[in-house]
Amino acid sequence: MKRVVIVGATSGIGSEIAKIYLKEGWLIGAAGRREELLSSLRAIAPEKIVVEKIDVNDDSSPIYLHKLIDKLGGMDLFILTSGIGSRNYCLEPHMELETADTNVKGFMRMTTAAFNYFCANGGGHIAVISSIAGTKGLGIAPAYSATKRFQSTYIDALSQLARLKKVHIRFTDIRPGFVATALLKEGTYPMLMKPDRVARKVVRAVNRRKRIVVIDYRYRILVFFWRLIPRPLWERLPIQ
Repeated sequence: MKRVVIVGATSGIGSEIAKIYLKEGWLIGAAGRREELLSSLRAIAPEKIVVEKIDVNDDSSPIYLHKLIDKLGGMDLFILTSGIGSRNYCLEPHMELETADTNVKGFMRMTTAAFNYFCANGGGHIAVISSIAGTKGLGIAPAYSATKRFQSTYIDALSQLARLKKVHIRFTDIRPGFVATALLKEGTYPMLMKPDRVARKVVRAVNRRKRIVVIDYRYRILVFFWRLIPRPLWERLPIQ
């Protein structure tokens, strides 16, 4: 029986992914900050779900990740869905720094812990939720778009490192567009997707061992044209 650890499983995409893998017969290791939501998730199938409270911003979070892996009896697949971000038109420094702490430092804590576990245990699969926001710098969300670019680049580097170490670790960089989760607390967003729909596409991409996937086809088209826009023109676009 395969075992997946999902960090950020208490709500949104992470919660929906956990439910899908549960239906597919996997054992689930669910992690997040909110214990009451973890308990609710575990109550669905307590014989197949183990949980652990993990705050990726805590320096000790890798210890709790390994504790969760031990509870689960091992790990074949690691999925990181934790992340924050918001519009910051006024460029409030604390908002930028909070985003960087979670999406960079927290991201590295979790991915390096998973990478080292797989190195010591014969390989595995690491999948992370980044974003199409990492394609170009977005003026309304500087830290968010920059940290999402960082995440994709970091996964590229880990993929190369795994090959240098001759360790069989697969990687999947998942890049959704706008998803109706608590992350989008304000404003209106085009082509808004529901978490359950995104989760199904995420699981399909991971199961097919795709290296990079943009969800869904509308955003693949959008990203294609974004990449073609010259920098001088991009900097003048009134993206709100």
